[in-house]
Amino acid sequence: MIKRPRRLRSNETLRKMVRETRVDKSSLIFPMFVKEGKGIREEIPSMKGQYRYSVDQMFYELEQLSKAGVSSVMLFGIPDHKDELASGAYAEDGIIQKALKEAKRRFPDLYYITDVCLCEYTSHGHCGMLCGHDVDNDTTLKVLAKTALSHVQAGADMVAPSDMMDGRVAAIRNILDEYGYVNTPIMSYAVKYASGFYAPFRDAADSAPAFGDRKTYQMDYHNSREGIREILLDEEEGADIIMVKPALAYLDMIAKAKEVTSLPIAAYSVSGEYAMIKAAAEKGWIDEEKIVCETAIAAFRAGAQSYLTYYAKELARYIDEGKIG
Repeated sequence: MIKRPRRLRSNETLRKMVRETRVDKSSLIFPMFVKEGKGIREEIPSMKGQYRYSVDQMFYELEQLSKAGVSSVMLFGIPDHKDELASGAYAEDGIIQKALKEAKRRFPDLYYITDVCLCEYTSHGHCGMLCGHDVDNDTTLKVLAKTALSHVQAGADMVAPSDMMDGRVAAIRNILDEYGYVNTPIMSYAVKYASGFYAPFRDAADSAPAFGDRKTYQMDYHNSREGIREILLDEEEGADIIMVKPALAYLDMIAKAKEVTSLPIAAYSVSGEYAMIKAAAEKGWIDEEKIVCETAIAAFRAGAQSYLTYYAKELARYIDEGKIG
C-alpha cells in the first residue's frame, strides 16, 4: 500500500505536528453568576462546582481564573428586585453594574463580557416587555439598548445580547455609537435555540418564565436554514461575533455558520451539557476529563473560535498539561 493514514499517528509528537484543530486559553470564556448581598458563595444545586457569588466574594473566582490563564468572563446578574419593566437591568446601581465597577478595579486585565437580556430582571421571567401574554419586540429593543449602554458605561468590554428579539443588534449598535462607544464589540447570540439544555441555568439565574415558554422568540430546534438567516441579519445589523447556543447538539450549526459568515464564531457549552457530564462522572460512567476535552474539541473542530464553558479553568489546566491543545 502506498497510502497509509496510520503513518501520521505513530507517536505523540507526530500526532501533534499534524493536528488540524488547536485550542488556546485565550479562546476560553467563563460564564459567572453574580448576585446581590454580601458574603455569598452558594453552590448551584443542578451545577455542582458552580456558584453564585456576591460582589465581595467574586474576586476569589476571578483570581483563580486569572492564575489559570482564562482571561475572559461572561457575567450574568441575579437581582434582589424584579419588576415588569426589568428596571434592575439598566439601573446605575444594578448588580451587573456594581460587579463590573469592582471587577475592573481589582482585576483590570481580565476581559469582561456581559449577557444582555431581561429574563433575570422581569417579574414574569420573560426576555422582554409584555403586551398581555406576548413579548412586545419593539418596546423591548429600547430596554435592551438602555441595558447594554449601562453595562458599557460601568466597564463592560463587550456586550452579548441573548434575548432573540428581532433588531436588537442594530438597536444596541446605534445607542453605543451615539454615546461614543464605537469600538465596543457586540457578541450576538445569533443562533439560540429553544432548548431543554438550559434548565440548570434557569435554576442558577432564577429566570424561568412564570407562564408559557420562550418559543415565540428562541429558535425551533428543527430548523437550520432559519439559523443562517439570523446570522446574516445580525451581521447586517453590526454584530462583531456571532454565537451558536447550545454547542454540543448543534455542531452542524457551528459548521454552517463558518460557511456563511466571515465573522468570528463563538459556541456556548451550556448548563445542561455541564450538568450531564458532571452527573455521569459522579456515577463513574464516564471519564470526566476525557469527555470535557472531547466535547470542547468538537466545537472548535466544527468552526468555533471562542468557547463559553463552565469548564474553562479545567480546560486551561489540560492545555498546560498537554492533554488538549
